[in-house]
Amino acid sequence: MNVVRLHDTAEGRVVDIVPREPGKFSMYVCGPTVYDVPHLGHGRQTLIYDVLRRYLEWSGVDVHHVSNVTDVDDNIINRAAEQGRSPDEVVAEYEAAYWDAMDALGVLRPTEDPHASAYIDRMVELIGELIDRGVAYVTSDGVYLDTSQVPGYGLLALQPLDELRAGARVEVEEEKRSPLDFALWKKAKPGEPTWPAPWGAGRPGWHTECVVMSLDLLGEGFDLHTGGLDLRFPHHENERAQAVALGREFSRHWMHHGFVEVAGAKMSKSVGNYTSLTDLLERTDPRAYRLLVLQSHYRSPMEVLPENIEPAERSLATLDAFARRTADLPSATPDADTLDAFRADMDDDLDTPGAVALLFNTVRGANAALDAGHAAAAAPLIAAAKEIAGALGLELRVGADEVDEATAELVRQRDEARAAKDFAAADRIRDELVAAGWVVEDTPGGTQVRRS
Repeated sequence: MNVVRLHDTAEGRVVDIVPREPGKFSMYVCGPTVYDVPHLGHGRQTLIYDVLRRYLEWSGVDVHHVSNVTDVDDNIINRAAEQGRSPDEVVAEYEAAYWDAMDALGVLRPTEDPHASAYIDRMVELIGELIDRGVAYVTSDGVYLDTSQVPGYGLLALQPLDELRAGARVEVEEEKRSPLDFALWKKAKPGEPTWPAPWGAGRPGWHTECVVMSLDLLGEGFDLHTGGLDLRFPHHENERAQAVALGREFSRHWMHHGFVEVAGAKMSKSVGNYTSLTDLLERTDPRAYRLLVLQSHYRSPMEVLPENIEPAERSLATLDAFARRTADLPSATPDADTLDAFRADMDDDLDTPGAVALLFNTVRGANAALDAGHAAAAAPLIAAAKEIAGALGLELRVGADEVDEATAELVRQRDEARAAKDFAAADRIRDELVAAGWVVEDTPGGTQVRRS
């Protein structure tokens, strides 16, 4: 029995995802490189695959979800040098910031979150096997995979090899046999963290860690490997190439999501056009970002702007009002037709925009039945709406956090400052509220606060 239909990058089309084991689903989600606070793209990625996981589990499937943490990387080393700290200190700070943001978004923690640093011995073993097979070679600065010896190399790039070679960045390393060959191991440089290896102390290349961890934790032929479109090539193709060169079956399907964009350009730390997810979550209800992600199909680009965050907040207010109105009504069996329609949307390449539209249509139908005094007719729709919201990870809030007098006074002062366009004072008061443990949200009705 098929679990869901998704767009498989390797095949270039929507396909049936038939799990390796009936009733179980194994998925690997490329996780963060922890050298800075998370940006909105990290939030979108984790929310997309959180929703996929939640839906599968709601459908009765046992999901084994692995998402790595890259804690050995050039960016971490460079950030540590810039800040005069050790790489371990940088990792500890920014990994904590990442998980704090994911928790605020209501993202389920992965079944396992392996760290690259814990798998380096196994990476050394894998690289040694590639060298023994004659598909990797040692140079003065490291070890490289000879991509010309990998059957089907370039599958996920969706381009012929000649085009890839023509467009490949010119490398300084003259010992590389091809510009497409990539580093499996980087020999030690002064001041960098290193590990021992038969071909010289150093550290692994980025593309090797996920091969080792995914095969170790999920086994060969796991169901799904996911990540952003920017990881499709070279990162995911280079992971796949190592498994192919070893004669091991890697992921059976590949799923990639679209970018968060700013004025039509991909959001990226490298060009500085990103907004801190941490900052957004301090200023708005984290559920609004989840709803915004749900309202965009995962393969399409999306923008995050005040003009689309605010409607999402108003939509959440509608859902919360519905939850309060129906909180004390007797429970009922969810409407079967509504749940069938939900499954049809989600099974159709994770059509979350369709599922969200169905949710709000169901809420409107339930409210209309209640307005007409038909509580019995409303009950199955109420139950269905709550089932759908739960499967999407959208928490419906019945009550509000109790606000003490001092906090209420700060809220009043902030609204006065905003009305007077004294935004410096408004920001200062917001920071004071955040420091006191409140999440501050700007709503059409003024400042709202709730406990973080």
